[in-house]
Amino acid sequence: MLESVTMTKILDGRAMSRNIEKTLLRKVSNLALRPKLVIMQVGNKEESNTYIRHKITFAKRIGVAVWHKKYDEAVREESIVSDIKKYNRDNSMQGIIVQLPLPKRLSASRVLEVIQPDKDVDGLTSASVNALLRNESGFVSGATRAVMAILDREKVKVAGKKVVIVGRSTLVGIPTALALVNRNATVTICHEYTKNLAEETKRADILITAVGKPKLITKNHVAPRQIIIDIGITVVDGNRVTGDVDYDKVKDKVKAITPVPGGVGPITIACLFENLIEACAKKF
Repeated sequence: MLESVTMTKILDGRAMSRNIEKTLLRKVSNLALRPKLVIMQVGNKEESNTYIRHKITFAKRIGVAVWHKKYDEAVREESIVSDIKKYNRDNSMQGIIVQLPLPKRLSASRVLEVIQPDKDVDGLTSASVNALLRNESGFVSGATRAVMAILDREKVKVAGKKVVIVGRSTLVGIPTALALVNRNATVTICHEYTKNLAEETKRADILITAVGKPKLITKNHVAPRQIIIDIGITVVDGNRVTGDVDYDKVKDKVKAITPVPGGVGPITIACLFENLIEACAKKF
């Protein structure tokens, strides 16, 4: 348990992902049909390319089929919506993902709302979010599920803890806040308009950052007792991945921390496929 650790604990996401992978491989092998996921991508954003490559690689290892549907940057919203409706009707596909972010001229909310809730393995439709809001069963985003999995693995008692989340996206920040409130944590969400960010973050027992701004969180933002979960991922210098936390300068200042790469990212992908296999289990 983290409470007994005196040195900083590096939270190894790769090892946890491998354990989830073994479980999923066994579950897939017991299904009557091969699960299938469609990933819809608009444009050629490098961060999106990186995420999708990792998802496809993981899928192959556990025996899941992936259809990667790519669209030109100039695609009409109606074309994407039409394809989603087609995939909704296709019983051979159990999960539909629209890779975010979309170009600003497209409405992510309108596009996502077309996905059937039982195929919304990213947990982004209003039906999925409302289930989380009401603390009912449903799909949650892979990142949110990964955060909860890390805390569970480390036997962190969330109830009564002060959690600060930096970032309020509908993909990560908001659903993660709701999931933690459902476990009786006291949650503060910080964003670009938050004054004195360092004062807020240093008060946290658990600090979660999901902004996509390299080295946003420095040694001046943290405290020795903290668990830091860095979800922010940015591709820099062409192919190097970095997080929101200035890892080298922060890692020896806190109780536990996830690295980037190798922290939340691999678990997020594994959790996405946990959602997919759960969707399959309800149909097969």
